[in-house]
Amino acid sequence: MKALGRHFDIGSAIVPVDLATAANTGHRLHLKNYGGVAIVGYLATGTAAENPTFDVREHDAASGGTSQDLDVVDTYYVKSEATLDGDETWTANTQTAASEVTDTDWDDANEVLVVMEVDSTQLSDGFEWISVNVADPGTAHVGCAFYVMYDLAVQRAPENLAQPNA
Repeated sequence: MKALGRHFDIGSAIVPVDLATAANTGHRLHLKNYGGVAIVGYLATGTAAENPTFDVREHDAASGGTSQDLDVVDTYYVKSEATLDGDETWTANTQTAASEVTDTDWDDANEVLVVMEVDSTQLSDGFEWISVNVADPGTAHVGCAFYVMYDLAVQRAPENLAQPNA
């Protein structure tokens, strides 16, 4: 068995879009089948003074239900360069535990990869789903986000993996 389905699975959060078209609500992910998730944001070059903000939320239902901020992100990792071409390294950034992640360096002439991790044990009682939202940054800024789920509860061939919101 290959790594996909054994070590990790991947799901969409926010498809590539100009983040300034409106608030961007991420797809929900059911964490019951995973030990945790790395939320990966990918930003193209942006406009000065307009920083996208990622907001991690938890939910008690696959849709609707109760939603609230998941204030557990105290470390996030960034790769940033004019052109992300594989020669950059990760920079660890720490903050007081919060649901929001942003950085003033994300608003200029750099492409950015940002990763925040959530362990399934960090969800509040009764909450099993997470999502990530990105607020409208005000001016054009193309970006997307996806989930890399790890510590799969059931390892299978990729075509037999559970649907991530199930």
